[in-house]
Order: sequence, then C-alpha cells, then structure tokens
Amino acid sequence: MNQPLGAIPAPLRRRRLLAAAALGMLGPALAFPGRGAAASEGPLFFGVLPLGGPLQSRMDWQSVMDGLGHICQRPMVAVSVTSYDSMEQAIRGGRVDIAFLSGRLALEATTEYDMTVMAQVTRHDGLPGYRSVLLVRANGPIRDLEDVLGQPNRWRIARGERQSVSGYVVPQLELFLPRHIKLESHFTQEQIDTHEANYLALANGEVDVCTGNTADIERFSTHFPVEFSRLRIIWQSELIPHGVIMIRRSLAASMLEPGRTFLAGYGKGDTPEAGSQRAVLQRLHNLAGFLPADNRSLLPIVQIEYHLARESALNGQWVSEQARQARLQRIEEQRQARLGILNHPL
Repeated sequence: MNQPLGAIPAPLRRRRLLAAAALGMLGPALAFPGRGAAASEGPLFFGVLPLGGPLQSRMDWQSVMDGLGHICQRPMVAVSVTSYDSMEQAIRGGRVDIAFLSGRLALEATTEYDMTVMAQVTRHDGLPGYRSVLLVRANGPIRDLEDVLGQPNRWRIARGERQSVSGYVVPQLELFLPRHIKLESHFTQEQIDTHEANYLALANGEVDVCTGNTADIERFSTHFPVEFSRLRIIWQSELIPHGVIMIRRSLAASMLEPGRTFLAGYGKGDTPEAGSQRAVLQRLHNLAGFLPADNRSLLPIVQIEYHLARESALNGQWVSEQARQARLQRIEEQRQARLGILNHPL
C-alpha cells in the first residue's frame, strides 16, 4: 500500500564533509580504545550504532551514557562508528562494554561475543517492534512494488549492510527471496550506507529505491522535513523486534541489575530531570523508554535468521542435493545452538 511521506535540507556531500570535520575536531573521544575495561576500574566503553552519523549518535546517547556511568561509578566513553562492521570488530576485539544493538548484531554479540541483554527500547506507539520499508520518490518513475520487482537491471538501490535487519535481512526474506530474486544482482547500482544517508540519496535523485524502517523514517521526518516529503513507502514488512541495550557478561554480576533499574526509570516521573530525559528519548527515535529484558528478547531474531538462511539454501545452486541437505542440517544445528544460549539468560 502506497503512503506519502516527507523531506531534507543540505546536500549529502556537504553534510558528510561537515560530519567528518566535526569528528576530526573531537578526535580521541570517538577513537577506539586499545582494549576493553571489563577487568579494570577504568572507563567503560559504550558502543553506538550509526543512526544519523557517528557524531549525532554519540550526542543523542550522551545523557544515557552519563546516567549509566554514574550508576556504575565508572566514567563512560562513547565508541561511535560508521558501520555495523566497525561495531562488530569493536565488540569482537573487546573494545565495547555496553552497547545499543539490534537484530543480527545483537544476536551475534550474545551468542558469539560474550554479551547479554540488559534492556529493550519501547516506543510511544506501543508496538513491540518496527517495520522494514521500501521507499521510492513520491514523484519518481516508480509507481508501485511491481515496477521494482518486475523490471530487473533498471533501477538503482540504496540499502543497509548485511547485518542490518530492516535494511537487508527482512527485505531479502519477505520480499526478494520468495520471488526468486537476488537483491544484489537485480539492480543496476547499489549504495550501501546508513538509513539516513540512503534516504538522502533517494530524495536527491541519486538512487531510485531504498530500504529503511518505520522508526528511522519517522526520525528522518523531524530532521529533514523537506526531503521527507519527496519520499513514498511502497512496501512494509511484518514487525521486527526493537533494539536492545547489552552489557558484557564479565560486568553483569555487579552492573546488570543496577543498569536495568536505571534504564527502567529513565524518563519516568515529574521531576525536571525526568523531563530532560524524555526530551532525550524523543531524539532517540521517539522512544518512550526502556523495559527490563534478557536474552530471550532476541528469540524472534533467531527465527528471522533461520528462515533467511534456509530460504537462501533452498533457492541456491548446489553441486548436488546432498550438499544442499548438508547445508540445511548445519542451519538447523546453528538455530538449535542459538536457542539454547538465549533460553538460559543471566
């Protein structure tokens, strides 16, 4: 179902130059530290996924970081990155102690990188998740979804990285694979970037279609009202679980419950401080707050990953049926292993 949307100001190139300059001025505050702080009483490192860009994401989360640092009695330093790959490398290298993560990266952090879920974000709409979307220009040549799917090698697409559930995984699973379309080869050109950068590229005519999600597009509409008006949604997915706040298991014994308590109370009450916190939540994807959660909140992501891997195996080309069945067996074994980990939360 088609839905009209909204707009943007400054050109993408100038915006990126300004962001790069700002990052350069901040220098060490945004650089990766040499090692994690789990074994010392030094600073804790808070990983921030790129939403509107590294600097903007760091600024948006500063109040939450300060509060967690106060509760834990440890200074909190931002690790703000430009991509999911950079965040994964930081987590794998022990350079992140607490982080806001979502989807595939949150699942990997739990099952492979020794982190555990502390809280899950919640939004004012009350829904337990958000939706992946496919967008086009409101006055562009694409009329509907069939124009995109039925005309290979015609359009340019901007999408998220492979770790992005709404920007890649879910569109693959719900939209392209069921129609036996390979997303990577269906389009004449691919841009892989943050959601915001992709929306800007679409609005400015640099691409013809892009992936995104309802939470990010709502945030985009407040920051870039002009360009937002140039966009239109032509497809929405089923609900995807919201992102989570995670902590290293080595810190969980002393910091997990105090952290959960702080986050559960963030923005609650009638005090001036709570009012300021609600303003922060408004900037963070129009959040309503945080709910205490554990690893079981990631169970829907296991199912999404499982179905994507299985569909890819069933639709792929194999040297033999035996090889296909072996791959399907490994996919099932991975699913069972992940379910076992997530069903035994701290």
